[in-house]
Amino acid sequence: MKIIIANTNPVHRHLEDHFKSCGVEVTVINHKEEFTLTNLSSLSPDYIFLPHWSYIIPKEIYNAFNCIVFHMTDLPYGRGGSPLQNLIVRGHEQTKISALRVTEGIDTGDVYLKRDLALFGTAEEIFLRASKVIIEMIEEIIANVPQPSPQSGEITAFKRRNPQQGDVSSLNSLESLYDYIRMLDSEGYPCAFLETDHFKIEFSRASPKKDYLIADVRITKK
Repeated sequence: MKIIIANTNPVHRHLEDHFKSCGVEVTVINHKEEFTLTNLSSLSPDYIFLPHWSYIIPKEIYNAFNCIVFHMTDLPYGRGGSPLQNLIVRGHEQTKISALRVTEGIDTGDVYLKRDLALFGTAEEIFLRASKVIIEMIEEIIANVPQPSPQSGEITAFKRRNPQQGDVSSLNSLESLYDYIRMLDSEGYPCAFLETDHFKIEFSRASPKKDYLIADVRITKK
């Protein structure tokens, strides 16, 4: 069995290391420049697993190879961008990770597996928890070679959130403020923030107490 792990999120480095030492023939790709039809064809993988990939997957690639992405919603609920943040702002405490085949539509492919995932903690902690679940899902796909099934149920689409939506100035509860801080608290994500005329105040590592929050703060001059 030959597999490729294509990943751009540093939080999944443990996942990469796991498969390098688990007895399958694995190639890890972290850069867009390596993710070409020519390079992939030379590797001839049985599966290309994409735990987190920040770029559009060309049609020539997903038509030529069995590409499987992992989406942090119970598809077809939550198709689209920023699934973690969109789930948390909607009040979800649990979700599923869906392993699906890449097709032309956004998160529309047939589903191989779904597994539960809890949404407590910071974004970094949730991604680390998700990484462990994805390892188990990849191992199950390799071992059992399941056939994917079409998605069923009501379709709900998410829109990718932009950095400006991390502005917490309009929030009116400690609970929602805590959620905004934690859902953006991971490497590579813009922090939740407030702005004054002269300063930008960014928040991380929030901890809820009975009547207040404690958080790390970074203040920069605009």
